[in-house]
Formats: sequence, structure tokens, C-alpha cells
Amino acid sequence: MPTDAAGEAGEAAEAGELSPAARRLYAFAVERNAFDAGEAAQALGVRAATAITELAAAHLLQRAPGGGPERWSAVAPRAAAARALAPLALLVRETHDEMDRLRGRLEALVPAYEAGTAHRDLSASGRLELVTDLGAVRGLIIELVAACERELLTSQPGGGRPRETLEEAIGRDESLLSRGVRMRTIYQHTARYSRPTAAYVERVTALGAQVRTLGDGLMRMLVFDDHTGLMAVPDRSGAALVVREPNVVHFMTAAFERSWLGAEPFPTSVSPEAARSLSDELRQTIVRLLSEGLEDKVIARRLGMSERTCQRHIAEIMRAVGAKSRFQAGYLLRPAAAPTTNPPDAGTDAGP
Repeated sequence: MPTDAAGEAGEAAEAGELSPAARRLYAFAVERNAFDAGEAAQALGVRAATAITELAAAHLLQRAPGGGPERWSAVAPRAAAARALAPLALLVRETHDEMDRLRGRLEALVPAYEAGTAHRDLSASGRLELVTDLGAVRGLIIELVAACERELLTSQPGGGRPRETLEEAIGRDESLLSRGVRMRTIYQHTARYSRPTAAYVERVTALGAQVRTLGDGLMRMLVFDDHTGLMAVPDRSGAALVVREPNVVHFMTAAFERSWLGAEPFPTSVSPEAARSLSDELRQTIVRLLSEGLEDKVIARRLGMSERTCQRHIAEIMRAVGAKSRFQAGYLLRPAAAPTTNPPDAGTDAGP
């Protein structure tokens, strides 16, 4: 039926394919020098007008030379593709030309930008800048990573990193390392149990990055080439403090170096012995923080673990010391958690 043929053609067009009727007509056409709709309908047993229209729109049929307006001949598929794609190819060329022109107009401003930033009056407000928009912070990080020439220091408390964050960072960090820029990162011990984080660490360390972990005492920050730092802002999720004041950047770098000395290399796989050692260290840190009277959620945040996991550790510690309340546990644990005095010849550079 004609309506069936039209329906097949419509469904095929939506799927980006030729309808069965059009395929049969094309096979019929390639066997002949020329044909008209009546000949096609008689040979195929269907009305050919819809299929002819479909094939002509796909550039697979053309008017037969010298055959009159009603006669058609087949076009080779490659020739049809060249005709169909010609407008798209032109559009692509024009788009690339416009992209080049736009890039040229913007890059022409680079000398003025660099000259301006080189002579910018870095007043006290200019050396400390609060950026509260997360998108702006991410854009700033991309800009600073692209300009980084010697070393990037990263301190990331909070345990394992979110998968989407790592996926966003991996390409940027691999590009940084491929330029020969040194990269050192400190996570918390709990990050070792995060598979996405371990996979990320395995990729970047293969390119020369160094990654270590620490139990507690980390501040979230990035330092670029010892001249620009980014620090997290307490109670302002997604915000960052941009630091260009040399003395403050020096303080951030020194804090990182102290933490780095006390940190341990991040293994891409954790053996049972290493897991037990880390667990013991985490519990000792919990004991210390518990004896200081900190709340469960504060301890969990400090150690980069979930509050539920932290509460489980605290419950085990309370059972071990026979405490019936957190207050009692803190009182009983206070002597055990008190810091010991270093011997006279012990160094103090190991960090927290």
C-alpha cells in the first residue's frame, strides 16, 4: 500500500537509513542506464515515486542525461557521499577559519596582559583574593596549572577523592607531568582504601609524580612554583583564598614540606600488614583527638573518614578501655595520649 511505503520511508529517514523500497529501487537502478517511475513500479510491484524522492534526496539518483525530466539514473555511493557532504565540509572549513580568527584576536592581547600583570601594583588586597564561585575556582586552577613551570604542591585532606574530581584532574595533571613539571601530593591515610584514588595515583606516579599519605594535620591547599597558593576557606564549600603574598606562600610551602617529611609513600596496593599498621595509627590518632574532647564528626572530618566509620572505631576503643561514655573514655585515655618528650638528640623535622 502507498501508505505503508511512505511509513517505511519515514521510519528509515528517522533512523538515518534508506527504506527497504528505496534499497530495492536503487538495486533496480544500478542495473540500467536510465528508467522512469512507471518502469520501476512495473518491475518492483510498488509505487516508486516515494522511493525516487528518497534516493534523489540522498543524491543516489539523478536526472538521466538526455533522457527527459522523468527519467533517472543511479549515482555511485561514493559520488553521492561527496555531494551530500560538500556543504558540511564547507561549514567545517568556515568554522575552523572562524576559530583561527577568534584565537588570533584573543592571543593578540597576551603581550598586554603579561605586561600588565608584571607591573600590577600588588597591594595587600591584591595579594589575597577570595574567590567564592566554584566554577571560577576551577577555571583559576586550570589557568595556574597551565602556567606552572617547575613544581606543583598539593595537600588534599578528606580521604579518597571523588571519582568525578579525579576524572577532571587526570588529563590536566598528565599534561603537567609530560612538560617535566614536578608534582608532589599528600593525601590522608584513608585515601589508600579508595579504589578511584589508588588508580589515579598509579597513573600519575607512572609519569613521575610523588604521592604520600599522612594521618592528620593536613590543610587543603595548592602551591604553584612557590609564588601562588590556593587555600580552602573554612565553612565556605567551593571557595578558595588565592595567595600571592610571598611570605604567606613561603609559609604554605614550609607547612607542606613538614607534612611531606612525616608522610609515607602511597602504595597502589595495600598489604594486610600495611592495612593493620595504618589501622593502628588511625586508632592512635583517634585516641589523641578523643582525649582532646573533640566530637565524632570533627574527628571524622580531621581523619578523612565517614562519621559512621569513626564512631565504630570509637566504640571499639571504649570497649578496650572499659569506658561507658565518651567523657569517661577521654578521661581514661588522656594519660595515654599525652605527648612524650623527645630525647635530646631527636630531630623535630619529621612533622606531625
